[in-house]
Amino acid sequence: MAGSTPGTPPQTSATGTTAKAAADPLTARLRKRLYRARRTLRRTGVDYFRGDAADWLAFAVLLLLVPLLVALNVWIPAWVPPTALVLPILVGSLLLRPVSLVLLYATAALGLSTESVIHTGERAASSRPDEYVFGVTPGAALVVGAVGVAGLLLAQFRSRVGVPWRGGGSMLFDLRERLKVQSRLPKLPDGWHADMALRPAGGQSFSGDFVVAARTGPGRRMLEVVLADVSGKGMDAGSRALLLSGAFGGLLGSLSPHEFLPAANGYLLRQDWEEGFASAVHLALDLDTGEYELLSAGHLPGMQRLAGAGRWEVKEATEGPLLGLYDGAKFEGVRGRLGPGDVLLLCTDGMVEAPGRDLSEGMDRLMGEADRLVAGAQLGSDSSGAAVRLIETVAKDINDDRAVLLLWRA
Repeated sequence: MAGSTPGTPPQTSATGTTAKAAADPLTARLRKRLYRARRTLRRTGVDYFRGDAADWLAFAVLLLLVPLLVALNVWIPAWVPPTALVLPILVGSLLLRPVSLVLLYATAALGLSTESVIHTGERAASSRPDEYVFGVTPGAALVVGAVGVAGLLLAQFRSRVGVPWRGGGSMLFDLRERLKVQSRLPKLPDGWHADMALRPAGGQSFSGDFVVAARTGPGRRMLEVVLADVSGKGMDAGSRALLLSGAFGGLLGSLSPHEFLPAANGYLLRQDWEEGFASAVHLALDLDTGEYELLSAGHLPGMQRLAGAGRWEVKEATEGPLLGLYDGAKFEGVRGRLGPGDVLLLCTDGMVEAPGRDLSEGMDRLMGEADRLVAGAQLGSDSSGAAVRLIETVAKDINDDRAVLLLWRA
């Protein structure tokens, strides 16, 4: 054939296609294996963070760290003391299950004994035994043992309550963030503004005060807000507030305003908590007309600033009983209307109660500070920060949960 070398097969397009076809399956297999390895690694990492995966990898790394620390203690004892074994023990108490942790402790105890034997032999072989300062002292052994006992108690506690051994902190963080998300106010139409702030007692992360809000009704022209104060403080009140905020959020909008508080009262009674009562105020506001109704369950009255008169008015309804006390409770409401420039203020008792101070005095002070915000034009279109400033001014040092809701109409 013209253009071909004798003894050499002709280079045809079919041959190139065959070679390419042979290479493509290999490339495809390599890509598939790489994808599977990457997906497995990602899933393993996620499971490990959540606490769903086995702890063998962390256990193996910490187990290898023990003989390394022992060797370094024998080699350079001035830089790596016997108490360095606290490091794998401390990390293991945070990452390992109790069973794996016990095996790690046994290895650490063996390593500590090995260090003691080696240093004792070196001291005996030294020409000046009295000047040999290295070794395992009773104090070092006591420190390592104490950290081990504390770590084991922590691991057993997490295992008993069912909290993932690495996810306890992240779970608490998630609970706190869920409370914040559920307390967010919905976006309001033009002309309406709102601001809300929560401050737990004692600078803690969990509060027994919470807010749930939603726009309901035809065309979502009704704003419903519930401000509640759960009995107690701290983690106990915060956990009940999380449960109640989810339940109240589910009820909001599915019932008429007059049916909400009786349904919430029935829900608390069914929980049968030892300290299960709560106060709450329910606001139902028509965003078209500005007309509203406040229904109270043992809660502080609302406060409205009338722009035309330049004064505050306490909107106090017939106070209903606290939620969770008895079945069949009745809750009466008080009606009002927010006109242009008017401000509605709702808060929990932590904002106005103080030792040696009357409740009405605290409310007067709160309304006075809110009046300064209005006079200083701090209640404008930019609503952020007004509620925080009220807390910082009126109840900064109060050791109680505090919540403030400001709602105004431009």
